[in-house]
Amino acid sequence: MIAIPTAIRRHFGLDQPGAQVEVIEREGEIVLRPHIAVPADQAWFWTERWQQLEREADESIAAGQVADAESIDGLLADLDS
Repeated sequence: MIAIPTAIRRHFGLDQPGAQVEVIEREGEIVLRPHIAVPADQAWFWTERWQQLEREADESIAAGQVADAESIDGLLADLDS
């Protein structure tokens, strides 16, 4: 069992429910790294396909290829045109 001081646990969010620590062996050292698990109901967002769609959306926004609707009626009118 390893005891991590309270101040360090709080600083890295390890005092939160479900917080985890990743244990890595590197060059003769044991490294503890905070690991925040993704809630199951949000895992879809981190799939490769969804992340690709996010990148495409960001590129479209950066290129000015999006319209901004002020209202539902404005959105519907834009879609009709």
